[in-house]
Amino acid sequence: MPMALTCFILTPNLKERVKTMIDLPLRLRRLRRTENLRRLIRETELQTNDFIYPLFVKEGLDKRQAISSMPGQFQLCLGDLKQEVKEIESLGIPAVIVFGIPQNKDERGSESFHPHGIVQQAIREIKKHSQTLLVISDICFCEYTDHGHCGMLQGKEVDNDGTLELLGKQAVAHAEAGADILAPSGMMDGMVQAIRTALDKSNFSHLPILSYAVKYASCFYGPFRDAAEGTPQFGDRKGYQMDPANGQEALREAMLDMREGADMLMVKPAMNYLDIIYRVKQQNPSIPLCAYQVSGEYSMIKNAASHGLLDEEQAMFESLTAIKRAGSDFIITYFAKEVCKGILQAHP
Repeated sequence: MPMALTCFILTPNLKERVKTMIDLPLRLRRLRRTENLRRLIRETELQTNDFIYPLFVKEGLDKRQAISSMPGQFQLCLGDLKQEVKEIESLGIPAVIVFGIPQNKDERGSESFHPHGIVQQAIREIKKHSQTLLVISDICFCEYTDHGHCGMLQGKEVDNDGTLELLGKQAVAHAEAGADILAPSGMMDGMVQAIRTALDKSNFSHLPILSYAVKYASCFYGPFRDAAEGTPQFGDRKGYQMDPANGQEALREAMLDMREGADMLMVKPAMNYLDIIYRVKQQNPSIPLCAYQVSGEYSMIKNAASHGLLDEEQAMFESLTAIKRAGSDFIITYFAKEVCKGILQAHP
């Protein structure tokens, strides 16, 4: 059956009208004149359910301890978690990610998979006070090893394949404690597959994996290493974390982790890697994507604001909006409490 063709004939009168429309000056400021106009056409809107709040829980503490390099952040004791959970839930934050600092460290990071390790205790304590708050467990070894690297060593190098078995043990131990999501962050090749296999064999096939698929060897982790007490005792992590100069490699890492069974992906850090967030999301539009606004990004804003160089609240909202606009579906940030308070005040 022949297709119907629709033809538009430009009469002289219509030609003149089209020309007039083309010649009219653009006045985009018309839509910026008032706050309600700006709100009406706003493309990116932050919501409380966009955020995950990090918690540092230290074994042996009897009260919270301020982290000097991260204003407003604390190492917590187990007794602090009840009040933390209450506040976090009241702000509409759906999830926390837990980092543990043990009293005893060894070359294998064995406290990370001990049934009564500090993270396992923290997970149980959180679950005691909330049935709805999601608990994400960071799966790595830098906080637990006496050398500060993200896996067991072979000489001065991290033993990739030897570490995979330990990652599986750690993930299962945290799952048994009640973790809702496992988040491997060590950038070991094959880590997602090793953890997925270990979880499935232990009847935790229902638990998702949020992979730190694209994690760069960044200087912006400095304050975190103070908070988690996981600074390498020698060398650096450039042998397993990504080169900040590489973009295409990020797409390969994301693709590999998806093939291994990752349910969600992460890009870390966020601020200097907005282009990577965008590219990973464009390549994988259907998979949830997390971005981690890391400690250095947080502390820079805090310190600049304390010296009167910028407005802290505006900088917080602007930076987080940029991260979401780039393509992230949710964001790990130390600003989570503050930004959600601002959102709730604006939309009570």
